[in-house]
Amino acid sequence: MSSREFILNQIRQSCQTEHSEAPTVPLFHQNSVGIVGKFKQSLIAMGGQIIEADPQDPYKFVKERIAESKVICSVVPEILGNRHLTETTEPKELQDIDYGVLRASFGVAETGSICLTEKDLFINTLGYLPQHLIIFLDPKQIVENLHDAYARPEWKQIHYAALHSGPSATADIEGVLIRGAQGVRSLSVLLIE
Repeated sequence: MSSREFILNQIRQSCQTEHSEAPTVPLFHQNSVGIVGKFKQSLIAMGGQIIEADPQDPYKFVKERIAESKVICSVVPEILGNRHLTETTEPKELQDIDYGVLRASFGVAETGSICLTEKDLFINTLGYLPQHLIIFLDPKQIVENLHDAYARPEWKQIHYAALHSGPSATADIEGVLIRGAQGVRSLSVLLIE
């Protein structure tokens, strides 16, 4: 047995025998009234966009937005894409996607964040490589703050999750803000059950 294997086996054994419960984090609720309005305000402050659903066709804006795009990857049944993901799709194959369309597990009003899990993304790079993301979010799945977010069951039931707050952005020392520098250029959220 090599020294590498010996060390890895020791770590595996240690992980199997030691188990500790996560600490109980108190919840700090301020005002759950107007939680959707707070989410919208926070998302816009982070550079995101709220899509208002048309009563006649809730997906009208999304369909119009993606109509002229070359490569659309949708993992929601309501919108048809032309790049389909399979079990054998390599993450790097998503590098040329114009629009990624998916559903978030939940949102956080305090930060305007949406939680994307491995189940939401199907392939993790779907949250980072497309030029634009359109996210469907059930307004009933918006929690007040990060304490509520981390109390959700998703964190214990999945291997991967990330909180996204607007499009990718970076700022230099002179305070010039550039959106889409290292990831998606736009993040739009359609609030729909």
